[in-house]
Amino acid sequence: MNVTEILQFVDGLVFTQTEKHLDDLQKKIIEEIFRGKTYRQIADIYDYDEGYIGDESRQLFKILSEQLGEDINKSNFCWTIERVRNSGIFNAGNHNNINWCPNDNQSNYHQQNNNNIDNSKKSEYDLTLAPQIINFYNRETEIKTIFNWIFNQNIHLISILGLSGIGKTTIVKRFVDLHLDKFEVIIWRSLKYPKSLNLLIDDLLNICKQEAQENINNKLKQLFNILNEKKCLIILDDVHNIFVSGQFAGKYQSEYKDYQNFFTMITETQHQSNVILISQEKCQEMISLDSELYPSNCLELSGLNNAATEILKNQGLKNEEAWLDLIKLYESHPRYLQYISILIKDVFQGEVSELLKENSLIFTADFKSLFDSIWMRLSEVEKEILLKISQQDKPISRDDIKKLLSLSSIDIINGLQSLTRRFLLTKLENDEKLFNLSSVFRKYIKIYHH
Repeated sequence: MNVTEILQFVDGLVFTQTEKHLDDLQKKIIEEIFRGKTYRQIADIYDYDEGYIGDESRQLFKILSEQLGEDINKSNFCWTIERVRNSGIFNAGNHNNINWCPNDNQSNYHQQNNNNIDNSKKSEYDLTLAPQIINFYNRETEIKTIFNWIFNQNIHLISILGLSGIGKTTIVKRFVDLHLDKFEVIIWRSLKYPKSLNLLIDDLLNICKQEAQENINNKLKQLFNILNEKKCLIILDDVHNIFVSGQFAGKYQSEYKDYQNFFTMITETQHQSNVILISQEKCQEMISLDSELYPSNCLELSGLNNAATEILKNQGLKNEEAWLDLIKLYESHPRYLQYISILIKDVFQGEVSELLKENSLIFTADFKSLFDSIWMRLSEVEKEILLKISQQDKPISRDDIKKLLSLSSIDIINGLQSLTRRFLLTKLENDEKLFNLSSVFRKYIKIYHH
């Protein structure tokens, strides 16, 4: 949902309440809030007093709250408006005067899929911990894949996997916003600071207005009864945090071992609901061995390719003719491009060509912080393999790695598998025997770990 659609939608709500359209200042406030600006920043941009901008905003939020029947404020404005706009469900007011963008192809696509739940059933949504999406870049194919898995194939367990910052959480939030009305229960939880499975199930049952039993087995029975009776969507973000750091990918910490059985139960138990796991690491339960017997599937995200130009455009960078070179240099990775775009604006006055004259990958402190967090999770075997691979200028075979290292064959095999499950190594499409290391991560290793 872009800023034009938000302005159009909010204008319709305000007109219904006041019989007046948004004035220029209100439009500017909405545009800047959509871009993540603070009241002070908005005031500075348009030469107003910060208090006045705050008062105008709060008056606008009051109108929207009355029209939608829920509390709207600055922190929840964007995702609430997007959620309500896409669901078409309102608790108050008559909005027949709103222009619903009938020529919007994406909206038409979703309207044609008549899988909505019975609107007479009460829905329970808890998206308190879901992120706010400011920009969404061309992941329509992946959105349709998730849609097909959930509504056509009823895949119970879906894993969205990839490097940190590649867009995993964003794509899931976008899917939720587009299909909110197709579920009776939607719960979003982050495992950035993990809790025990026991406490997580208590939390899920509480959202569903059920008092949890004392025994974990009875709690699981309660939960799966809900998953069977209602169309539920449960999203667990940052799942890699329940895995052990310093060992091969996907090994559960002892206190979170119960999650392994829980994920298996999701695939093996009959019900009509779906669980989405978002992770930087792949574990065995995320791998579909037989999709007919065990309904699970993985979506592994890579770079944005041509759509990455939108990131540079939104950052206001110059030298458009050089953008593709910059995108290639930073592997179409959205977060890498955001980091380097900020650097180009701060140091090179927005001139992409000036940075490219350096003829080298350039890292900021943000890059180092991102890669340090990844490096800390690796086992010593993985680090040793990466250190050796980073010294090579081209893809390398397993046999060559064996020759270069004193590690045992089984350590090398397990290490390579773990690195591919962390998406740090890729196998070349035309030659399954060669492993390739990201040039950006290779540069990080050379600078900080040699």
